[in-house]
Amino acid sequence: MNILGLIPDIASDTAKNLEAPVEGLASQLKHVPIDQILEKLLSTAVDFALKLVAAIIVFYVGKLIINRIHRSIKKIFIRRNVERSLSTFMLSVIKITLLFFLIIIVISILGIQTSSFIALFASAGVAIGMALSGTLQNFAGGVLILLIKPYKVGDFIEFQGFTGTVKEIQIFNTILNTPDNKCIMIPNGGLSTGSINNYSKEAYRRVDWTINLAYGDDYEVAKKAIMRIISEDDRIVKKYLEDDKAYRQSLITPEEQQKADIAAELLEKGKRKLLFFRRKPKKEIAVEENKTATPAATLPKTDCSPFIALGALSASSIDIIVRVWTPTQYYWGVYFDLNARFYKELPEAGLNFPFPQMDIHMR
Repeated sequence: MNILGLIPDIASDTAKNLEAPVEGLASQLKHVPIDQILEKLLSTAVDFALKLVAAIIVFYVGKLIINRIHRSIKKIFIRRNVERSLSTFMLSVIKITLLFFLIIIVISILGIQTSSFIALFASAGVAIGMALSGTLQNFAGGVLILLIKPYKVGDFIEFQGFTGTVKEIQIFNTILNTPDNKCIMIPNGGLSTGSINNYSKEAYRRVDWTINLAYGDDYEVAKKAIMRIISEDDRIVKKYLEDDKAYRQSLITPEEQQKADIAAELLEKGKRKLLFFRRKPKKEIAVEENKTATPAATLPKTDCSPFIALGALSASSIDIIVRVWTPTQYYWGVYFDLNARFYKELPEAGLNFPFPQMDIHMR
């Protein structure tokens, strides 16, 4: 059998098969008036133009409605004193969700089947999810941060060398405002799994100093001078932590206390309404408190007295360790103010600060 001889026959048969539909379509178009064809094209173009105009109008009106819904929900969160970290996260999720539904509506107006689009989006979601695994991890980290609450908006934290005040908790990132007014964006994924130092978590902090004095200075004189400086500062806890809290509570005016109580009550109500918590009757709460409460007189007090000790005998100095406790908001003020007082008043008590020196003996 001559295969090469069959090739022209096969090619001619294929050309005839391709020409048949074209000739059939051409024969059909011969019997259709040109006016009817132009009218059909014109009506299709006008129909698509109307759909396009309607889709553009719906898109911009939808964006306007979404912005108004966003502002209204934000006002509700502010009115009910919802925590800022939770409100910013929820607002981001709501806005993205509404924009997604708006895009679906616009596509349906253009005549595209939304069911097929959603199926395509779902199938592509797997690939996108694998490509954006880090982004999804940041989203999950943001949810965990809001649930576990290792920090909140307004806290001063430190994470992987970045230190600043939490300005906003977004859907994927947490924004820090550093003391020198830099804006740092940290992914939520690392924050939810890493080690965070939250300086604002506790109401009180300990301030530490190491004071170097020259050999030959009297340690007892130095201890008395340091204790005198500490005792003259009202920001420092003198003995027990509970007594200091009661003392600072007594300094608050009735008007300030009333405002604080109202703000705390509004915040608690907002949390209960948002999380659908059921408020227990007062009688039920009183019964539970009576069961679990321990008399205040039997609770041991926390001793936070100032601590002064001779820490080390270094090469050219004696190192005195000083530790005191103060409310967190006074930490840096106490640290820097007492640094200045130590430098000024200890030499007045006959004490000397050493510096590196070398003795040379010549024969």
